[in-house]
Amino acid sequence: MITNRKNAGFTLIELMIVVAIIAIIASVAIPRLMAARLSANESAAVSTLRSLSSAQAQLQSSGAIDTNADGAGEYGYFGELSGADPLRLVGGAAGVVGVDELTPAILSSAFGNVAASTVTRSGYLYQMWLPAAIAGGIVGGLPEAATGGTGAVSPGAPEGAIMWACYAWPQTVTQTGNRAFFVNQEGDLLSTQNRGGAPIIYSGAAVIPAFGAVYSVGADMASPLGINGL
Repeated sequence: MITNRKNAGFTLIELMIVVAIIAIIASVAIPRLMAARLSANESAAVSTLRSLSSAQAQLQSSGAIDTNADGAGEYGYFGELSGADPLRLVGGAAGVVGVDELTPAILSSAFGNVAASTVTRSGYLYQMWLPAAIAGGIVGGLPEAATGGTGAVSPGAPEGAIMWACYAWPQTVTQTGNRAFFVNQEGDLLSTQNRGGAPIIYSGAAVIPAFGAVYSVGADMASPLGINGL
């Protein structure tokens, strides 16, 4: 009996060939897609930090935060920059909810979604640090409150008008990004390859950059940056 080939299905061998071809295509395409995604996330992190640098300069020049009333504006946390949390008032205490938020906000409301003192955007975590009051010639760092804005201890003044710092690192290293980044009031963006375990591989909430990771004197925000390591 003669079978009409047009109406016949694939043979087992033909199906195996098709599956093999699909597997080969996937083995080539998936790594390229992953690499493109990593690159896009890293580029977005760099762009975000540069935008953040501009936002901090705008906030400082506006004088919206001036806790020591000396006429020099101070830098802010994500919650303050995005209008999600009240600005600090004279004396350093947080303002009144619904009254003292920044209007209009400088950063988008998405940056007000602070959890565990960090903001997550496009596969990267960001953490803002403001200076503590100078003590013994050392300027320590204060992270943002767990859910945004200032914490129980207010950043120092006038130090808060001079310094700030922000780290960015992958939510899941090798999957959402590789490199880790840093920027401060100088506007110069630094990066580390963030691999090889030397000194640390930063990834998600489990392994985050310490406040002093980039400084030549780890506990002092006023010290020079250690360019050779993050």
